Amino acid sequence: MLLECQNGVSRDQFLNRSLTLQKMALRGITWNVWVLLGHSQRRASPQSARCVHQAASKVAPAVEENEAVNPTFVNRNPRNLEQMALAVKDRGWKTIWPHKEFYHRLVFSRTQHHVTAEVFSHSSPDPVLTCSTKEWALKRELPSTNCVAACQAVGEVLAQRCRQAGITRMVYREIPWSYRSDAVQCFRKSMQEGGIVLSEPRRKYIGT
Repeated sequence: MLLECQNGVSRDQFLNRSLTLQKMALRGITWNVWVLLGHSQRRASPQSARCVHQAASKVAPAVEENEAVNPTFVNRNPRNLEQMALAVKDRGWKTIWPHKEFYHRLVFSRTQHHVTAEVFSHSSPDPVLTCSTKEWALKRELPSTNCVAACQAVGEVLAQRCRQAGITRMVYREIPWSYRSDAVQCFRKSMQEGGIVLSEPRRKYIGT
C-alpha cells in the first residue's frame, strides 16, 4: 500500500497500461507483416501477369499441308502385294507350257550365234529385263558368243540387273531334255550365285 501511494499508480492502472502496450506492439508487428506481404505480392503479380499474357498470346500452330492426314490411301508400290505373296496369279490351263502362274518368269535361249536371257512380268508380254551377247559391252569380253562361258557371263550380268531393279525372285522352268546341259546349268548357277532365287512362294489366300 505504501508503494502504491508513493508512486501514485494503482495495481489496476498498471495492468491496464501493460495490456495497452502489448496491443500496440502486436499491431506494429501485424502491420509490418502486411507490408512485407504486400511488397511480395506486388513483385510476383507482374511476373504472373506476364506468364498469363504469354500463354494467352501463344496461338496453336496451323497444320501444314505435309502434316495433314489424307483420308484416302493410295498404294504407290504396286509390287507390295506381290512381295507379300498376296497378288493374284494367272493360273491358265494345266496343259499350257510354260505355265502362267508366276509374277516374274525367266526365259533362257541359246542359238547358234548368241545367248539371250529375258525376265517377263505377268502383266506385260514385253520383257522387263534382258541380257544378251548381242550387246557390245558383253560381246567384246567373250571369245565366243554362244559358249558355256557366255552363258555364265549372261547369268552374272542379268543377276546384277535384277538386283538393281528389285526383282530377286522369279520362276525358271526349262525344257526337261535341255535342263541338264552344261550351258543351262552354268547359267542357272551364276544366277543363284548372284543372289536370285529361281522360285516364287505360293500365293496366300486370306479369309478362305
